[in-house]
Parts: sequence; structure tokens; C-alpha cells
Amino acid sequence: MTLPKMIAIDGTAASGKSTLAEKIAARFGYLYFDTGVMYRAVTYAALEAHKDIDDEKYVTELAEQIQIDVQPPSVPDGRMADVLVDGKDITWAIRTPVVERNVSQVSAYPGVRKAMTAQQRRIGLRGNVVMVGRDIGTVVLPEADLKIYLDASPEVRAQRRYDEKRNRCEDVTYAEILAGILQRDKIDSSRAVAPLRPADDARIIDSSGKSIEEVYDEAIALFEPAA
Repeated sequence: MTLPKMIAIDGTAASGKSTLAEKIAARFGYLYFDTGVMYRAVTYAALEAHKDIDDEKYVTELAEQIQIDVQPPSVPDGRMADVLVDGKDITWAIRTPVVERNVSQVSAYPGVRKAMTAQQRRIGLRGNVVMVGRDIGTVVLPEADLKIYLDASPEVRAQRRYDEKRNRCEDVTYAEILAGILQRDKIDSSRAVAPLRPADDARIIDSSGKSIEEVYDEAIALFEPAA
């Protein structure tokens, strides 16, 4: 069977998109590309320049100017891919709490999304890629060979995120995590440009009450029935 060269995985925050994509990419030797890193990269660049991310004009111009690339991991430090901005490795720098707090706002700017869509397509059209995001199948790579939309209830997703953070010894509460999930859902689904929704031809998987292995098997069955 011919494997899909471009796999798009969209879905809500903490639905398991990244974990699923990582497993698929590892199995077939594809590039794991979480497009969220691009919005994190823009957010990081703006903060590094000591600019207010409320300045939409500045942030948009910055997004249009910087060159972002995502490549297979070059360092065995747990990363799934290298994230580069103008040739500088910022893979871990974009994972800080301050970037986490501001990335939703940056990613909602229409000009930023337009600039990032062009860069994501450039990388995605290389092929042999599993691309993760919220508008991959609808906007970034509508020609993707396989489109999966992953979802779960807000409560399930909040519990997963809470457990992850507690395992990293972060001082958080379930209530604040749930509030953040609901706010992220609202921003993602109501933005004027590329709102979160399944592509018309996406295969929808609800991960509520399922282990990652069960979700993975369900996804693999979509393009490799004999597996």
C-alpha cells in the first residue's frame, strides 16, 4: 500500500494530537511538524525584542520578516524536531511559561496566520510529513492525503494537561487548567481567520476515554488496514 505523503492532524488543545503525530512520524520515518511551534517562534521573537505582543502591527511585520524552519532533530536531547529562526536553534526557548501565556493571542492575528501559513506550506509540500495544528486540513494543506481531526471533552483534556504539569512539579490547579482549555477553545473556534473546525473530508477521532495506543491503532487503521 502507498503511504500518504502528507498527513494533517488537527484538533483541540490537549486532545492528544502531538502524541499521535509523534508516533506516526516515528513509525514511518516522517518529519514530525507541530505547526504550533511557528506561532511560539513568533511570540518568542517578539518578546526577545522586548515588544508588546498587543502591538499587532509590529508582531505581524515580524512574522513576515523572520524565516522559520522545522527539520528532523539534530540533537539527542528529547526534541522531536529542530525549530530554527533565521538559522538560530530556539527549540527549547519557545517552551517557556511566558511564551505559553502569550502564544494564543499572537496566533489569532490574521497577518501572523497568513505569514505562518505560507511558511508551513513550504515545509509541508516537501512531503513525508505529519503536520499538527488547528487549520492544517482546512487551510495549510487542504491537499493532504490523509486528514485526521482529534477531539476530547474539555474535562478530559484539562485532566491530561493537569497531570502533565503536576508530573513536571508545576504548581497548578485543575480549575485553572480547565479555564485555560475553555479559553483556548473559544479563541481557536471564534477567530475570524482559519477558525478551528474539521475539514469536510477529515476523519474524526474522539480520544475521550481512550489510551494513546487505542487512538494510534484507530488512526493507523485509516491508511494501513492490515496493521
